Amino acid sequence: MTTPAAAALPYAEFDGRPATEDDLRRALFFNYGHFTAMQVREGRVRGLDLHLARLDAANRELFRLPLDGDLVRRLVRHALENAGRADASVRVHGYLPPGSATTTVMVTVREPGGMPSGPKALKSVPFARTAAHLKRPGEFGQIYYADLARRAGFDDALLTLPDGSVGTIANIGFWDGTTVTWPQAPALSGVTMGVLERELPDAGLESSRRTVTLDGLGAFRSAFLTNALGMAPVSRIDDTAFAVDAELMERLAAAYEGAPDEAV
Repeated sequence: MTTPAAAALPYAEFDGRPATEDDLRRALFFNYGHFTAMQVREGRVRGLDLHLARLDAANRELFRLPLDGDLVRRLVRHALENAGRADASVRVHGYLPPGSATTTVMVTVREPGGMPSGPKALKSVPFARTAAHLKRPGEFGQIYYADLARRAGFDDALLTLPDGSVGTIANIGFWDGTTVTWPQAPALSGVTMGVLERELPDAGLESSRRTVTLDGLGAFRSAFLTNALGMAPVSRIDDTAFAVDAELMERLAAAYEGAPDEAV
């Protein structure tokens, strides 16, 4: 058995300057904060307005401070320039270190990414995230259950609430042949999902939000995941199998790729 090569560490800046050891220590030992993750291509991002709105809303909720979108864009551009990348995976983190009156913004830049190909098998697990609407570091429960799911032969975990309804950090959509249904439950509202919701009507696809429960999965013929890396079909959840609908995935991809992008 060979040991896989370690992933390259990202380039990091704090408030527009290269990260120091002290910066990284503070982020490691005081990681109460929030972030957004985006894919940048040729210096442009789809759903950039949703990323900026997410950062500002989370910063106001956690720290009672706004996080200016123009500032975030300048910091991302600066980090991309210094990292020498126009295509990249970028994360923007907001922290309020003890004793500080202003938000510290960390931007990390690494190689561009994408959703691994192939349909996904998901294992449902009972885990309700605290403040599920916030994207934040340090999700022990999510990582723990995902690891258990993989040990059981699945690709990932599907987080569910005590009543059996689906609520998840990686947004999932269900297709009954007519309408895309997004589960209505405490969950992180993903940017890829938000872009799709805006674009689906022009692609001739209806979408709605309503409660989806594990015992009601049989009403749907297909399902798919969306996250910051892209989209992938779902082949099964527990013992419920779904058809991998290539036509649906092509229509979803066309709707997403047809959405306007914006320079950071």
